[in-house]
Amino acid sequence: MTLDLSHLSAGARLQAFGSTEVRVRLAQEARWVSHERVQRVLDELEWRYLHPVCSRMPCLLLYGDSGIGKTMAIEKFLRMHPATYDPREGLQKQSVLMVKMPTTPDERRFYVKLLSTLHAPFSPSERLATLENTAMRLLRKIGLKMLVIDEAHQLLAGSYREQRQALNLLKGLTNELMIPVIAVGTEDALHAVQTDAQVASRFDPLHLARWSESDAFRNFIVTFGKQLPLRKPSSFGDREMIRLVLASSGGITARATRLITRAAAEAIADGTECIDCARLDAMNVRRLSDAA
Repeated sequence: MTLDLSHLSAGARLQAFGSTEVRVRLAQEARWVSHERVQRVLDELEWRYLHPVCSRMPCLLLYGDSGIGKTMAIEKFLRMHPATYDPREGLQKQSVLMVKMPTTPDERRFYVKLLSTLHAPFSPSERLATLENTAMRLLRKIGLKMLVIDEAHQLLAGSYREQRQALNLLKGLTNELMIPVIAVGTEDALHAVQTDAQVASRFDPLHLARWSESDAFRNFIVTFGKQLPLRKPSSFGDREMIRLVLASSGGITARATRLITRAAAEAIADGTECIDCARLDAMNVRRLSDAA
């Protein structure tokens, strides 16, 4: 089969020779696309990761709408700093660790979640002080240099007293371990952190805003489209399509990529092998009809 696949990235060109079933599955897989906004996040994380140990380590609050790309950026950073096995000590070293904030900001639940993430042996019924001491000892032992707390907006889920305890927990972690703590969440996380002046002074806010019509968004969509195993070129860079994707997604990264990947899967399945505005319009009509 002779195909002109110059519209695709090198990896997608190889995938384009696969069967329909394989290519539909590949189109639906999550994929990493670098762009200038997410690169700024990675740069901010790396700067803190490499920061010399001091009594007041620089922390970060990464916030934005759900689906805007915060967690994907963190997961990319985790892949950049993978865990390694230390044969001399017989344990796995982990310089960056991500743990999700429990649904209620409770210290005991947090340490249980942390120890579970570390796959450490412990009893949830142990005293809070014991859980805390076990967690701190293990975090030092694995050589932790950065702790990421996802779903930090859960700080607002509890009572005022629980919120204060959770904020004190954030301060205590960076003070005790002398590492940067990265809090990740929605704008509610910003509101929670700002209720405590001491915590707010330690956590520099970094906002991942919704996309607007711009060269940056166009470049992102074009780059994303090049990774889809479609055998014919699509009009990803056309202004009409960019505006349509933006309007359909509300500027939310996950919605935009989900719309395009579903369109790609349909185009592969029905043999048209490309995405145009008519297909996206039809998908939006179906979505609105299903929601009615």
